[in-house]
Amino acid sequence: MKTIQNFIKEESLGGILLVFATLVALILSNSPLSNWYTSILHIPIEIKVGALHIDKHLYHWVNDGLMAVFFLLIGLEVKREVLEGELSSWSQIALPGIAAIGGMVIPAAIYIAFNYNDSFALQGWAIPTATDIAFALGILSLLGNRVPVSLKIFLMALAILDDLGAIIVIAIFYTSELSTLSISVATACLAILITLNRLGVTRKAAYILVGIVLWVSVLKSGVHATLAGVALAFTIPLGLKNRDGVSINLSKSLEHDLHDWVAFFILPLFAFVNAGIDIREIPMPLMASSVPLGIAMGLFFGKQLGVFCFSWAAIKLGITSLPKGSNWLQLYGVSVLTGIGFTMSLFIGSLAFTDDRVYQYTDKLAILLGSFASAMIGYIILLRSKKNSGL
Repeated sequence: MKTIQNFIKEESLGGILLVFATLVALILSNSPLSNWYTSILHIPIEIKVGALHIDKHLYHWVNDGLMAVFFLLIGLEVKREVLEGELSSWSQIALPGIAAIGGMVIPAAIYIAFNYNDSFALQGWAIPTATDIAFALGILSLLGNRVPVSLKIFLMALAILDDLGAIIVIAIFYTSELSTLSISVATACLAILITLNRLGVTRKAAYILVGIVLWVSVLKSGVHATLAGVALAFTIPLGLKNRDGVSINLSKSLEHDLHDWVAFFILPLFAFVNAGIDIREIPMPLMASSVPLGIAMGLFFGKQLGVFCFSWAAIKLGITSLPKGSNWLQLYGVSVLTGIGFTMSLFIGSLAFTDDRVYQYTDKLAILLGSFASAMIGYIILLRSKKNSGL
């Protein structure tokens, strides 16, 4: 339990830093410094080794490179929780698992309802299905002991499963034309990583070096590069013994090493380079068009309806039970908080609509508005929730 509480505390601090980075980006992009902010995003960074040439702007290095490290951490967390944590048994996984399904299906359905007659706009159907765990837990931390730990664990587990769902969606729906050579190299790397695991190799450097080659090959393959992080995570051993018979948990050790870097550097940097929207240039009437409406409504209404209704049905049918010490109003308040899509929604949006100018940044603004509304309303509901509330 102490480990979980430390995780929640660190995620909460990371969520606060996310908000700060977002505000800085918005202030810069809507000030006389907007050109300077844009020039930072387009700083060219080039790596060339022999025939290998990677030339991208800072924006793409963050989204394709540093976010692969984020997904590596997500993969490690999912693996740990499934094998020995909060998702290791049916009784533990039932409620957040069912809630996560509802939290993806209903927002996607709302978005599709708004955009069913536009095949290009339909590419963004997954944008409102995500939950930002750091931001959501950051809001919960402001409420202190008003919210039982069991509900914080429920939100954490739900968000992890949400991330797993996002990984699957990215792999299936946001993959371009494939390069046979690069896919072959990536497959060979995975085979090597699995072999290292089976041979009981306990050196992080071995996995990281092969993982870098895996990332490059996936980057060049047409599959999104962040999936290399997930694949690497699933091959890193959770528990091994070295030559001296000492137990080594390589996965947990790497997760510990990465967590602060991701929470306090990578995600805030991602928010900084992605959330800078020049609101002055957005024609406000366009916010009433189908794409931004589908995103905002999906996040705010879809997430809360999906998570709460699916949870309510599962509990009433006797499949699972309310988190210990919580009540229905508190569960509803947490369901509203799942509408904070933010970093994950922005990331999926960057895959769905690679050119931000297509919808004149209304899609990004809709993510911010839907997430902000979910954060505010969820916070107010939980602040006013009474200890005993039935439904």
